[in-house]
Amino acid sequence: MATRILGELSEAAAPPEHDQTTARPVARIRSLTKAFGDRTVLDGIDLDMARGEFVALLGRSGTGKSTLLRALAGLDRDHDGELSVDGDVAVAFQEPRLVPWKRVHANVTLGLRHSDPRAAARAALAEVGLGEHAEAWPLTLSGGEAQRASLARALVREPDLLLLDEPFSALDALTRITIHALVLELWARHRPGVLLVTHDVDEALLLADRALVLGEGRIAREFPIDLPRPRRRDHPRFTALRNELLTELGVAVEEGTA
Repeated sequence: MATRILGELSEAAAPPEHDQTTARPVARIRSLTKAFGDRTVLDGIDLDMARGEFVALLGRSGTGKSTLLRALAGLDRDHDGELSVDGDVAVAFQEPRLVPWKRVHANVTLGLRHSDPRAAARAALAEVGLGEHAEAWPLTLSGGEAQRASLARALVREPDLLLLDEPFSALDALTRITIHALVLELWARHRPGVLLVTHDVDEALLLADRALVLGEGRIAREFPIDLPRPRRRDHPRFTALRNELLTELGVAVEEGTA
């Protein structure tokens, strides 16, 4: 992994437009079904994800978003149907989940097999702007810094599929903007497939190639996000897609709402 300090995301750094028709799938799901007792959460999910594709997964609470992510991560294998991932998987959760009694560099390489784990950790931390915090204790980090460390821990594994389970939801608005730019920069550089679970419609539109809405155990609707990068909230198409997504999620949108 090359050591590069993250700079501000520019138009030149934006990834090329993704072509799902030619890319080799990194994840393939067919008829995935998951139940908790008598309650079916996932009911015959079909999904293909291409390499380098950024997909956002939305839905009301309890619709199975995190359940689907955990199945892709291999953390829950108690399901029916077919699921395959072509390559390595890494996950960043809502909570950074750093071990408090290990220094930041040791958290980044926890469980990693590498000939020089300290060097790998320092390289990953430099990429997320934490190069000077390798020897720090997790409790000394701010919320945004801890989430950066969590991203470094995922990226040091050089995953083919990166799973993000609402990793920005606990951050303040300004930190979230910074982390969004960071994620796009890292995605453009490493090109993993990314599945982002989120409740935030604007977040999905700012980051993803397409948005999927889960409802009643199935993918109720798919929204290709045909917006130029870098994304702008004041783009007319952004507003139109935002209103369509909110309506699909059951949120009333007043006519003329920007």
